[in-house]
Formats: sequence, C-alpha cells, structure tokens
Amino acid sequence: MVCISTPRRNLAVSNSLVERLQKDYPDFRFISGRRFSFRPPKTIVIGPDEGEKTPLLIFHELGHALSKRYRYDLAVERLKIEALAWQEAKKAYAACRVSARYPDLPPWDDDFAEDQLDTYRDWLHQKSKCPFCKTTMYQGSDKIWRCPYCNQFKSQGLFTYCPPTP
Repeated sequence: MVCISTPRRNLAVSNSLVERLQKDYPDFRFISGRRFSFRPPKTIVIGPDEGEKTPLLIFHELGHALSKRYRYDLAVERLKIEALAWQEAKKAYAACRVSARYPDLPPWDDDFAEDQLDTYRDWLHQKSKCPFCKTTMYQGSDKIWRCPYCNQFKSQGLFTYCPPTP
C-alpha cells in the first residue's frame, strides 16, 4: 500500500497508479507535494488529487523526466519543453494502457493536454507584450526582450528606452 499525503487530502491507494509506476520506472522517485512538478533529474512530485485528470498530470511530470529536457534559456524554450513533456507523456500513457498492469487508466485526453499547454502560451503572450505600446516583443539570444515598435527593451525585469538607429 502506498500512502500519498497531499495538502488537500490523503490518498491511501492499494495497487495504485503511483505504485505501479514506481515499479515500471525504478530510476525515478515519486513523492507527494503541494503541486505537480518535476525536480530534475529524477524526482516526480505528485500534487493534490485532481480527480480523473490526476493520471494525466502524473504522466506529464513523468514526460519531463523521460524527455530529459528541463533547462531553458529563452521563454519560448519553456513552451517547447512543456510540449515535449506532453508528447512523452502521451507515448508512455499509450504504452501503459495496452499493458495488463494498467487496466484502469482512462483514455488519453488531448484536449486537457492542449488546455494545459494553453496556460504556457498565455504566459508567453503576457510576458512578451510591451507594457508601453502593447506590441509583441521578441527575446533575443542574449535573453533581452525588445519591442520593435517603441524601442523599449527589458533586461532583468527593467525597461529602458533605446532610441532607434538612423
């Protein structure tokens, strides 16, 4: 029996998904926490019970572990990493669904995965919006955000005006 203690409730689960995943993925450590997350290189944090979406969230964090991609320098790379984690999660989920060890897994929900990715798309859109003229800024390889319209740039959270070059 595995006991997952979360802030919202305690789940005592016999032959649980987590217990089976621990056996199938012994290289990774599954622990409980305040929210679903992945702590590189090998720790998968199980957040509070989210009902029928809990398996998808667990597999998403497993997807991060399996993809071995968890560092990013540019904001757009974070979206790529999240998309890759959902792709890896879907592959692992499909493999588990055909296994007799996981007969209780519900069907994969592409809409849920896309909704989760939308939160990162929204984050990126908000982060890239120039606070002065509302134009979409771009982030260069130097990690500095630049507005092509009003010549503002943001470095380490500070905005500065940069006059256009003649």
